[in-house]
Amino acid sequence: MISKNQKLLAIPDEVVVNKIYLIRNQKVMLDSDLAELYQVETKVLNQQVKRNLKRFPEDFMFQLTKTEWDMMRSQIVTALHSKRNISALPYVFTEQGVAMLSGILKSDRAIAVNIQIMRIFSKIRQVLFENTELRLDIEKIKKKLDNQDKNMEIVFRYLDELLEKKENPPVRNKIGYKTSE
Repeated sequence: MISKNQKLLAIPDEVVVNKIYLIRNQKVMLDSDLAELYQVETKVLNQQVKRNLKRFPEDFMFQLTKTEWDMMRSQIVTALHSKRNISALPYVFTEQGVAMLSGILKSDRAIAVNIQIMRIFSKIRQVLFENTELRLDIEKIKKKLDNQDKNMEIVFRYLDELLEKKENPPVRNKIGYKTSE
């Protein structure tokens, strides 16, 4: 049975993941992207934030510089971002800032979207942790062996290649018959 929250959402996780950017070594989301997900105007979202500024210290939310915004705009070409008022630099929200938004945006949609975003941030953190932990374990084993066996070096090179393949999966050709069109 489909829950009320699932009906409200209908946003694929990939859509949310693609709206998370790395700026100033922090994972953040643009105010306009969050507004789109919450189905409110960016202006409305920012007004609510300004009314509750005490909830948003600089490590929860900050405004992009013109240089940062120009760099992002060159990478993100969508109708939503091209419509943005050029004189108003966007705000970005860290994971904690997004969580704080749930306290000021009280619609069912905002609550459901916030829950989904928090789960995605947790998944990202878990994947990064697992990958880092695996690399650290391999490095520890490498140091212990310290060139005792050339065969082990080959095994570790192979493991490194596997890790790289896992991070960058190859593009696969489609299987099937080709028609003469």
